[in-house]
Amino acid sequence: MSVALRDPQRPDDLLNYRLLRLFALAGAPVIRLCEGRYGVTRREFRLLCLVVDGGAMSPSRLSELAHLDAARTSRVVAVLLKKQLVRRDVQDGDRRWALIEATAKGRELHRELFPQVADINRQMVSVLDAGQLAALDGILAALTQHAEAVNASIVLDVRADRGRGRDRRARDGDSDWAAVE
Repeated sequence: MSVALRDPQRPDDLLNYRLLRLFALAGAPVIRLCEGRYGVTRREFRLLCLVVDGGAMSPSRLSELAHLDAARTSRVVAVLLKKQLVRRDVQDGDRRWALIEATAKGRELHRELFPQVADINRQMVSVLDAGQLAALDGILAALTQHAEAVNASIVLDVRADRGRGRDRRARDGDSDWAAVE
């Protein structure tokens, strides 16, 4: 398969498709656990984890750590505020400058849910021996670093328009993309 990854001939040979399939399969139990038992989405839990682990932080810092755009981060924070899992502390009386901080309820949810998500993670990687696990960690780090460089160097003249793409995919009946989003 490594030859196919270097010279893809069909969609299943593309690295992004393979990673997406793994992400969907490995993430399904986490989604069921988060949403079904705790009433939070995986994204909400991810942001809550960042705030619990990193302490109070600005929405822009949270956005950066979560690898989300500011608008999406703002929407998730609004939901976390409504669920009383975080609080927004306005700084110096300026509503534009605030820190997002986990509430006691948010920290309790994290304390209860994180070990279960970590256990699912352990189960997913349990098929790998120590050498494979170390290699995977190195490979993921190298691919992430290279993806950042590629991202910064190509397709700079075109701005993504996800709404337009979603409309086109729906119009064309491309239901496979629905699972991606």
